[in-house]
Amino acid sequence: MSQSFNYRHLFYFWVVAKEGGIARAAERLDMAVQTISAQVRELEKSLGVALLRNEGRSLVLTDAGVAALHEADHIFALGEQLPHRVREAASGQTVRLNLGISDGIAKLAVHRLLTPVLDEPHLRLLCHEGEFQPLLAELALHKLDAVLADSPAPPNPALKTTSQLLGTSPVAWYAPPEWAEAAAHAFPRSLAVVPVLLPTGHAAMRARIDHWLERERIRPRVAGEFEDSALLSTFAATGMGVMPAPVSLGGHLGRTHGLVQVGTSPDVQEQFHLIYNARKVMHPLLTRLLAAGQGGTLLNQ
Repeated sequence: MSQSFNYRHLFYFWVVAKEGGIARAAERLDMAVQTISAQVRELEKSLGVALLRNEGRSLVLTDAGVAALHEADHIFALGEQLPHRVREAASGQTVRLNLGISDGIAKLAVHRLLTPVLDEPHLRLLCHEGEFQPLLAELALHKLDAVLADSPAPPNPALKTTSQLLGTSPVAWYAPPEWAEAAAHAFPRSLAVVPVLLPTGHAAMRARIDHWLERERIRPRVAGEFEDSALLSTFAATGMGVMPAPVSLGGHLGRTHGLVQVGTSPDVQEQFHLIYNARKVMHPLLTRLLAAGQGGTLLNQ
């Protein structure tokens, strides 16, 4: 950023854009119209582009102005959080960990993956579930400390992210009691007979399952597809069909959903990756989590 750039100028432009005009911005800020106008012109001069233009009696954003407003929204939203974050840090009573959870990841595994940091006495854990790419964008904007996902971040020099495999687990198949005997009989051929519930294609595991089924020459009787893994297990528990899940979660599925393991597909692996921005000074809880996950064995501990 050029040294001539002034965040005060950006703030005045931001208020003008939000209020819809210089006069209303001046009224909100209790300043002279001429002063606000001059500040915006200084910003345009430093950027070398026009941000506003007259259209009839209205003042509208140029394309560059729209881009500047978008970035200003991020900047001043972070600024509004700054006093609270600083006071929180100064008190020494809260350690925040802001995580994105990809909607493709097995949610039952998230708690186990985070076990190494959950004993932090003053932890404040914030989990945001969403689609993989938007979460990576939030990470790039430093709105998240890290993202848990079922695949590593794709190569992208602009994002400058690093991925570490925290854990893997072979995939097994689980059935509600009413389908358990039929599903276990002649498994995996039974998957062409009993109703099967699958994750949608947004989950990395789905491609691995499809490849395994094709190799085994099985055309499954698909009764449902679900983006959310928790929803998938809920519908399986109601008797709708047989579902795949990591072996490491089998005990939990049995206790909480009454699902029975009827077979395995050990060639299919569920993976759990932590994606983060590598920095010279790392978040202490991320450092602890990365150390615990060395070798990708976190789910086996």
